[in-house]
Order: sequence, then structure tokens, then C-alpha cells
Amino acid sequence: MTTEFRLAGLPALSRATAVRDEPVRKDPERLDALWSTGKVLLVDRFGRTPVTDDATALRLRAGADVAPARPAEAALLGEADGVAYWSLPAAEPMRPDPVTPPNSWGLWSGARSETGEAWHDLRAIGALLNDTDAGLFTAAVALANWHARARFCAKCAAPVTRAAAGWATTCTGCGREEYPRTDPAVICLIHDTEDEHVLLARQPIWPADRYSVLAGFVEGGESLEACVEREMAEEVGAKVTDIRYLGSQPWPFPRSIMIAFAAQADRTADVTLAEGEIEDARWFTRAEVQKAFSGDSADLILPGPTSIAHHMLAAWSQA
Repeated sequence: MTTEFRLAGLPALSRATAVRDEPVRKDPERLDALWSTGKVLLVDRFGRTPVTDDATALRLRAGADVAPARPAEAALLGEADGVAYWSLPAAEPMRPDPVTPPNSWGLWSGARSETGEAWHDLRAIGALLNDTDAGLFTAAVALANWHARARFCAKCAAPVTRAAAGWATTCTGCGREEYPRTDPAVICLIHDTEDEHVLLARQPIWPADRYSVLAGFVEGGESLEACVEREMAEEVGAKVTDIRYLGSQPWPFPRSIMIAFAAQADRTADVTLAEGEIEDARWFTRAEVQKAFSGDSADLILPGPTSIAHHMLAAWSQA
């Protein structure tokens, strides 16, 4: 009998408390006032921001200390408890030695500035932050990645300038407005009809023993459910049924939103790996997944807590 498991709560990067207000983004006088009393989150070209030494909180700057007047590159992330929060590109000189903690892949992603401040990326510390900081950092990285990839007009190829407090661009050639784009991707936890096994896979570039649920991008003219069916068949040859929605999480690496589903498949059917994409895929028992979460598994490493895949597997393993 299938258990209708649900996510235990919001995924790490879906948490946010700052209020976004589109009309404010087009009010220059209001924006200038918000900058003068606001706080600023710096983001370098590697997507890192300054944090406390234990990586559980952002180190924000006062807007007035960063610049006396609002910079053109500043993006308004939102307001919370009467405070306006901004993001701004940064180019901070860093020391050569890495700092802890490692990200969910076990790789060193952080650095320490020449002044001794720790800088980390969102993938590494997103789950360690509180709701406000997690939401601010996620929005800042999403905007930074969009601007880095949208410097020219898609219509006439002329350079663009930032507008609407970082939430739009205007073409210098044809005047076309453009807004941040998000690429929808489905991510699906496949379990068997008895709901005692889950199908996990690994990509060739992943660290040894690292497995996760399957995911893929939605194509034009395709529904989310149709994408689940197609991607699961393409990647592991699974014919899935009983597709149901679990939740979603922004994943700004560079500009995705992960839309989570659960589905059933026949565990006795052949597993067919997508050449060049999937190195291995196999069924794991609930006990094996629970053991991996407890840190007692020698041959199964699961996604880190910043990803929605972690929350999906945790919810299934505890059902």
C-alpha cells in the first residue's frame, strides 16, 4: 500500500520573509531613501557572500557605508520589519587558503577575505541560514546570475542597462524591456508499488557513491506531468504512474526552479541508463536510505540539505 508522504516543511531555499513590492522598484525617490537606511548583501562572481564564522548568518553592510548614493548595480531584494535589503556585486580580494564548511558535495567552496571575513556560496550554506537570510541570499544569487547572462538584448543584441531596482533591463538600442527568467525543471522520487524501495541514480561527474532522485528540464509546450513521464523514461527507462506534486524550490544555479513530484514504477522492469548522463541507477530500500541519513552507510551518499532532493528523500524515508 502506497504511503502518501509529504515534505515535512519548506525546502531550504523556499524560505523567505522579505516582502517584494514591484511599484517601489519604479519609484526612484523611494529607492534612494531605502538605500540610505537599508542593508546590503555583497555577492562576488563565484556567488559567495560574507557570513559569520559558523556560516549560519549573513554579514550585511549598511547601505550608507557601502556608497553614499544608490549604485546603478544595486538590486532591491525586499523589505522586512521596516528594513530594506539590497544586493550588490562585489570584487573582494581573497586569501588563497579555503575555509570550512564544505558544501553538500564535500568540496571547499568558501574563502576568507584579506580582512579575515569568511565568504560562502548558497549551495554550501543555504540550509544553515534562517528564513530571512536564506530568502535574501537566494534572491540575490538568482538576480546576479540572470544579469551575468543577460547583458545584451535578445532582439537587437545591443547592450542593456539595469532598471526597476535590478528586476528588469532596458535595451540601449531598441528600448525593449526584459525581466528575469526562470527555467522550470521537474525532480521526481520514484518508488515501487509496495513503497519499500526508491530508485536513485548518479551522474558520471558526481563524487563516488553519491546518488539522488532524477530530474530534467521542461521543454516548450510540455506540461510538468508530461515532463516527468518523459524524463524518467529517457534517463532510466522507467514507466511511471500515479504522478503527484510535492513542492518546489528555487535553484538559481544558474536560474532554475525545481518542481518536485513522486511517482510509482515497476521495480522488476529493466533499468536503461541514458548514455553519457546516468552512470548508474538502482533501487534502494527504505532502511538503506535511513542508514545513509544517519551517516552509517559506507556506499550511499545522499544530497545535502540545501537541495529539495534531500527533503524529498527524508520525507519518504520517514513515512
